[in-house]
Parts: sequence; C-alpha cells; structure tokens
Amino acid sequence: MTNLQCYFTIYIECGGNMSGNIIENKANFDLTEKSTFSNESQSFTTRSVKALVAQNNVPYSHKRIADNYMIIKKIFNFQMNTGRISNVDKTLLEKYDFNTLEYTTMQQMCNELALLQKWAVSDDKQLVSDADEIMAIRVRELKFLEGSSYADISNEIYNGYKGLIQYLREISKFHGNMSIF
Repeated sequence: MTNLQCYFTIYIECGGNMSGNIIENKANFDLTEKSTFSNESQSFTTRSVKALVAQNNVPYSHKRIADNYMIIKKIFNFQMNTGRISNVDKTLLEKYDFNTLEYTTMQQMCNELALLQKWAVSDDKQLVSDADEIMAIRVRELKFLEGSSYADISNEIYNGYKGLIQYLREISKFHGNMSIF
C-alpha cells in the first residue's frame, strides 16, 4: 500500500474531515509544562538555570554562598579533598526528599534550586533556615565532587552538579576574570 493509499484510507475513516480532527486533537494536546516561574497568563517558560536567574529572585544568601564558592575555587581550585557530607546533612536532604548531588539529574537540580529560592524568602523562619543550610550542603557536596575529580558520578544522567555550577557562576559577582587577586 502506498502512502497515497494510506492517506486516502485514513481520510475515508475520518469521515472526510481528517485535517479538522488533527487540528482539534493538536489543540487539546499540550507538550509544554508550566514552570515554577510561569504566571497564570503564560503557557510556557523554561526550567533552565538562565530562567532561575532571569527573574531576579535570587536570595542574598545564595549570592553570598556563590561568591564564597567562586573565590575559594579560584584560590584553592579544590585540589585538597574535602570530606563527604555528614549523616545530619543527609537527614536534612531526605527530610525534603532530595537526593545527594551525585545522584541528582539536571532537571531535579533546577527544580530544587527553584524551591530553595522560594523557601529563602518564605515567612516560615525554619524553612528559610533549612533552605540556606541545604544550599550550603550542596556547595559542600560540589566541593567534594570537584576534589575527587567527579569520580563518584557513576552515570552521565546524574549531571545535576553541572546545573549547580552554572547557577553559582551566574549569580556570583566574581564569575568573570576575578582581577581582584
């Protein structure tokens, strides 16, 4: 059966209104997903690191942590190996259902960073404290991964650390040449 015959058969089965049915089904089928930054009037925005920073909702605590990370990275380059996170830190991550950094995907990291941004400006003081602590934990995990040359990353799917690095670079005021040294 040729393509023309297939088209004609489908056309007959649809009652002669195939293009109308396809257009109607396409209008009801939405591949996009509303992101954390979408307003009610928007149908789609991306969940990228650029989108996280573009809204200018980056808390001061995140900027401070990013600046410290960039300065220490420039000076020490994480050649000395820092220790893994403690069990207390793992418990805090599990409390909010977060994986450790070496088992986090890029999408999970972007969603997590969006949550941490929201929590950092919350009215709940405990949530603000936990958000700041989780961000500090993530940077400690990143330092460990960089110190071990990413040896603990067992699968290329778990690349959430790249999203965290990009986020820290974007929000830090020292992401350029760092000519202060």
